[in-house]
Amino acid sequence: MPNRSSDILFQLIKSLEKSEKRHFKLYIKRSSAKEDLKIIQLFDAVDKMGDYDERVLLKKLPGTEKRQLYNLKAHLYKQILASLRLLKSSDSIDLQLNEQFDYAHILYKKGLFQQSLKILDKAKEMAKVHQKFNFLTLVIALEKRIETLHITRSMMNRAEELSAEAIKVGEHIDMVARLSNLALQLYGWFIKYGHARNEKDETQVIQFMKDHLPPKAWEQTGFYERLYLYQSYTWYAFIRQNFLIYYRYSQKWINLFQEQPLMIRVETGHYIKGLHNLLNAHFDLRNFNQFEKILKVFEEFSKTPRVVENDSFRIQSFVYIASAKINQHSMMGTFKEGLTLVPGIEKGLKENSLFIDTHRILVVNYKIAILYFGSGDYETSIDYLQKIINDNTDLRDDLQSYSRLVHLLAHYELGNIDIIESLARSVYRFMAKKENLTVIEEEMLKFLRQSFGVPARKIRPELEKLLHKVKYLEKNRFETRAFAYLDIISWLESKVYEKPMSTIIHDKYLQSKRRIDG
Repeated sequence: MPNRSSDILFQLIKSLEKSEKRHFKLYIKRSSAKEDLKIIQLFDAVDKMGDYDERVLLKKLPGTEKRQLYNLKAHLYKQILASLRLLKSSDSIDLQLNEQFDYAHILYKKGLFQQSLKILDKAKEMAKVHQKFNFLTLVIALEKRIETLHITRSMMNRAEELSAEAIKVGEHIDMVARLSNLALQLYGWFIKYGHARNEKDETQVIQFMKDHLPPKAWEQTGFYERLYLYQSYTWYAFIRQNFLIYYRYSQKWINLFQEQPLMIRVETGHYIKGLHNLLNAHFDLRNFNQFEKILKVFEEFSKTPRVVENDSFRIQSFVYIASAKINQHSMMGTFKEGLTLVPGIEKGLKENSLFIDTHRILVVNYKIAILYFGSGDYETSIDYLQKIINDNTDLRDDLQSYSRLVHLLAHYELGNIDIIESLARSVYRFMAKKENLTVIEEEMLKFLRQSFGVPARKIRPELEKLLHKVKYLEKNRFETRAFAYLDIISWLESKVYEKPMSTIIHDKYLQSKRRIDG
């Protein structure tokens, strides 16, 4: 796993672009007294460090004691944030709204009530256009305070208007909070467990949805209400492996932004996440043409200034597009061609290691492992799988389980007879403990444990039997989880027909393309 320093100042400085560093130095020299410029020395010292080491840092700052360093770091941290706020204010609706509110509050404190109300009116209109209801509560609260304490307007119904507006905004906020909670909790369930493992899991998820979906949720017309509603159903369908419904709600998610293009800029992160889910849905359904179309849209969007100039959006897009490109090669069977992506992906992961969450790194490592497995490089596939197996963050039980299964298959392909039986038992115990063991996995593990005791002339009939069983089990919805992680049928067909797995999958891809295009 990448080296992740826990020092917040180090992380902040390492996240800065050259333009942001330059702006900070100009800002601090302009706004600070000479005695405060010591923080520039601290800034430069931290900026040059590869890894954070406080002992090294103290040596680079002669005359600074450890307790002084703590205060100096805190001061530098605040100054960097102040500089970034000034630099980024024109790029953020939230920062602009908060700035206007601060101005209005200052004017209120000065007793300039009419001026304060005038700024609040403008801020309120901007908030309404961008559907920032949480901000509206602050504005209305200050308006109420001014109107309550000071007679400022001749309008007789002002109190009633503000009260009605506050109630309406409160209802919006309550509905958005409940729907966003639902979406987050369903996503959290998936991060922990993956797809529903059995009927018990599905029953729990269905009941959870019934208990937490707010009444009248489908009557809502606001952007955020619909966004979180569609997200909730996206995760709900994905957990249940209903990929057609998963696609429909991922598409609704993106359609919402297309209906209100202004919100792409306001909620860029959600738009990027929506594109990612829509791509995943087309991948799961093997909608080759639509997958390619949406990937092009995503790649074009990733080149826009809105993404390029924002670290969070840039990194988010990089990870999702990398994942999508690997998926594309996996469903086309062009595994060896896909390996050309790996150096660039590895470089990007290393450069942004401080800012990419562990879950996403696990997923990318698994997808790279499948590329190597599909291309026949089983040893390198094992190396990537070990990164997941050795991870102790307790994320994605499903990914941990199938990493171990593919790890076992890689050793089987390498002919490592001595460890297959014990490894198979270990995988069985792990998957059973995590409740990830379906009939397909049981049949696979049973075959692998017994395979080296079967004479060579009889191994093909045994593989054919296993293939028949797996194809039959493919009709069972709770058994299809296995196919989301590895195309087991194509792997078995490659053994039965003595062809590379990549050839089997590529032939299926070409047949599907001919049906679609013809």
